[in-house]
Amino acid sequence: MTEPLAVDAVGVTKAFGSLRAVDDITVRVAPGEVYGVLGPNGAGKTTFLRMLFGLIRPDAGTIRVFGRTWEEDGAAVLDGVAGFIESPKFYPYLTGRANLEGLALLDGGARPGRLEEVLAIVDLADRADDKVGGYSYGMRQRLGVAASLLRDPRLLILDEPANGLDPAGIRDMRALVKRLAGSGLTVLLSSHHMDEVEEICDNVTIMRRGSVAFHGTIADLRAMAPDPGHLLATTDDARALALAADRPGIEVERDPEAALVVTGPQHEVSAYVADLVRAGLDLRAFTPTRTPLEALFFMLTDATPDLEEVR
Repeated sequence: MTEPLAVDAVGVTKAFGSLRAVDDITVRVAPGEVYGVLGPNGAGKTTFLRMLFGLIRPDAGTIRVFGRTWEEDGAAVLDGVAGFIESPKFYPYLTGRANLEGLALLDGGARPGRLEEVLAIVDLADRADDKVGGYSYGMRQRLGVAASLLRDPRLLILDEPANGLDPAGIRDMRALVKRLAGSGLTVLLSSHHMDEVEEICDNVTIMRRGSVAFHGTIADLRAMAPDPGHLLATTDDARALALAADRPGIEVERDPEAALVVTGPQHEVSAYVADLVRAGLDLRAFTPTRTPLEALFFMLTDATPDLEEVR
């Protein structure tokens, strides 16, 4: 018998008044894969995850989790499912261990030794007896993952787990998700940053204003991505711009900051830089602008930084 999909959401729609937060989307997550739901703030990612957890009901479409639906199976849909929506909350005056013990009791108890296991998995064993009020934001996020793992889930759902973290925290969270994926756990996570999921996801759905802008693999995305761009500054930008005429494989334009932006295949860009050096121009700056996947993400979503997340 074929194992049912971890998530099989078909034609799902949810509206709040005249606003369609989720508009006829289909997401299918196979057991054992790491699946990313991406989109800018306001795309409807959190609304979709809330429907998976049964916190709100869709207006149309069907959601099955390991073959179960809320209409047919009720709360049994969440058997083998864990995670959190937005940032996990804890009692700050209790230790990390005490918070987990309380949550385990509320959930019917954890198997012997599981609490120590999850603390080790999220690298909090040495801070387990410190009060959560003294934890960093990243530590609280990892404690949220630990709380989710207490019930030995088959599917872990994480809503923007790296949101608000500093670079070190993002690195730690990415490494944690990689470890969980390596253990065979199915992970569904949302994010509004392409680089958070590029290295860890098997498949992605990119959402734009409640609808699907892209379904597919990271490899599919890379094949669609535009050529990389670089910000270039030299001792003579006018001459550098003139020398670009000899390299039809690249495009060089002036940036509003008075530097140049070079776009094209990497080998063509490298050859152009060699031309500049041979011409006696010194490079004052040569830095990537957006990665190709980041550029594609913004093209697909028309992302703007000031939209408020649709909840």
